[in-house]
Amino acid sequence: MELILSTTWLLLVIWLILRAFRQRHVLAKVVSSAALDDGVAAGVAVIVPARDESNNIGPCLQSLLAQDYPANRLRIIVVDDDSTDDTADIVAALAAADQRITLLRAPKLPAGWNGKVHACWIGATAVPAGIRWLCFIDADMRAEPPLIASAVKAASAGEIDLLSLAPRHKLCSFAERLMIPCGLYLLAFSQDLARVQSPESADAVATGQFMLLRRDAYQAIGGHAAVRDAICEDVQLARLLKRSGRRVLLQDGSQLLSTRMYTGWGTLWPGIAKNLTEMLGGPLPTIVTALAAVAIAWAAVLLPLLDVLGCVNGSTAACLALAPAVTGSAMAFGLHLAGAGYFRIPYWYGLLFPLGYTTGAIIAFDSLRWRLVHRVHWKGRVYP
Repeated sequence: MELILSTTWLLLVIWLILRAFRQRHVLAKVVSSAALDDGVAAGVAVIVPARDESNNIGPCLQSLLAQDYPANRLRIIVVDDDSTDDTADIVAALAAADQRITLLRAPKLPAGWNGKVHACWIGATAVPAGIRWLCFIDADMRAEPPLIASAVKAASAGEIDLLSLAPRHKLCSFAERLMIPCGLYLLAFSQDLARVQSPESADAVATGQFMLLRRDAYQAIGGHAAVRDAICEDVQLARLLKRSGRRVLLQDGSQLLSTRMYTGWGTLWPGIAKNLTEMLGGPLPTIVTALAAVAIAWAAVLLPLLDVLGCVNGSTAACLALAPAVTGSAMAFGLHLAGAGYFRIPYWYGLLFPLGYTTGAIIAFDSLRWRLVHRVHWKGRVYP
């Protein structure tokens, strides 16, 4: 029995690692490309929804103003979503110094609307005529100078109607370093990006951190108004576009974009909990995924220990099982150590992944609790 269990464990780890690497290669990397000149560049409106983003909005806008894109083809619209800090004042000062920036103040949030969705919609409806591309970007993003030119080139060349870019993550606090790598690995283990991104699939994947859309495609499906009450509005918008016959693609934008999404437990926990149930496909898949993640993570520690104890007590089967158990666990730890290296954080965080997945499971059940009481709390608002 011990040998069967340990061999099964080894095969499971191999399968998960191969699946994770396969997912990584599905996302083509958008590389930095040369700037476009006035005669070639299409008009782009970058829309930044912002609510209480005083720590982020300045650096975000400075990175957008530094784009290698013709100034007369680029407009930046910041929609202040009823901020209680000095977000609007920071934007107003930058707008006074550079006419490419426009500050809009979102009206009172209508019933049935998500705040970010409403801000995006307000920004989109204010875009001047003649602008071909709409780019929605979060305030915690930092753009490299070639971002807009490279994204427009990639979308145009691939005839893509919605190009979403996954950024590079900057992890500073203990909470971020423990949870973000585990969360991204979990998505790599559980999603089948090749299937979801294929033209034949009615499903789609996207990240609202960066979305570049053809304006005519956006308007054809009703824009953000069509997903006004969605918590995962990015994925819902992507699905509407894809099901209308448009091309939707998520790609790797790590060379062009970076972000620090959270600053610690106070922002990370609610930020993940608010939409984790939807990301994992609903209540039942969330429960199964959370329990499976915890069981598999701790198996990396417990299975070799159990086999060692059995071998010490004279079990030949346990001694034979020790080899596949240790091999599987070494591969699991090696994968997470490699992840720590990729994220440029201390390698010892890669040894803590059982704790990361366990904490993630607790957040998942908290997300389920929010869903059961029909309330999601985010940035001082409560959404049904």
